[in-house]
Amino acid sequence: MLFFSSASSVMFACILHVAAVPRPARPAMRRADVSVVTQMSSIQLADLAPYTEFARAAYCSPTIVTGWQCGQACEAVPGFEVSLTGGDDNSIQYYYVGYWPTENTVVVAHEGTDPTQLLSDLTDANVLMERLDPTLFPGVDSSVEVHSGFANEHALTASIILKEVKSLISQYNASSVTLVGHSLGGALAELDCVFMALNLPSSIAIKGVTYGTPRVGNPAWATLFDSMISDFQRINNKKDIVPIVPGRFMGFSHVQGEVHIVSDGYAVQCPGDDDATDSLCTIQSVPDIFVGDILNHLGPYQGIYIGTIYCT
Repeated sequence: MLFFSSASSVMFACILHVAAVPRPARPAMRRADVSVVTQMSSIQLADLAPYTEFARAAYCSPTIVTGWQCGQACEAVPGFEVSLTGGDDNSIQYYYVGYWPTENTVVVAHEGTDPTQLLSDLTDANVLMERLDPTLFPGVDSSVEVHSGFANEHALTASIILKEVKSLISQYNASSVTLVGHSLGGALAELDCVFMALNLPSSIAIKGVTYGTPRVGNPAWATLFDSMISDFQRINNKKDIVPIVPGRFMGFSHVQGEVHIVSDGYAVQCPGDDDATDSLCTIQSVPDIFVGDILNHLGPYQGIYIGTIYCT
């Protein structure tokens, strides 16, 4: 499976419109005390399960996601109504859009990719960043930069997904949009959060839940994201290596919202962006790729595994 579009692949072989009405600028968020972590309750962990199943279902072929007939993942979230599927599991990751009546929200989910390939790509010393496309991300300062491959992949589907999201909001009077993904899909969902916030009415709440997400952009991206998206959780599993790449020495930084699964049934919420100082947080417990475990990238996320082989 190719990691990026064919156009992007040329660049990475050497290294590893929608009309928009911008939202008013929001005040910068106060920096959290990066030394304080909070243990998640069993109820909070259980509440994540539907989002984990949405991320799992994104690895399934559109032929079975259409109609929400993708086995265990689809059965775990009954009543979800798929309205759009796409991607070819090659140049474009699978994705789907639908309406979740239980939460009165529109859900957008993106497929991830082979974790070993992703790790190889993102540990290359020549990983590039670029400015966000101003037609997709209107009004964003030029200092904000993100991973070029992620930006290019996101641009392939952004407009068609936004059109469908707007249609579902109008059809169901939905009050929010929820962005979900694992691995590369998590990076796309992170970009989607800001993209949706900039291109939808401010009355629509934006929620993001991602799994095993690599770093997406520079510190200016993290600052922008934190100022716009308050309901966001990026879940890291145990010694997963993917969340620590690309390295901070390359100019990348995570956004807020880390939930670190330390062991089965035990997870903590870590403060700050990429600067938590508690030993339970990923930045401290997985200081480099040599002490991590790539298999943790697939799960279990509270008993649920995510990846192509787990689409059952």
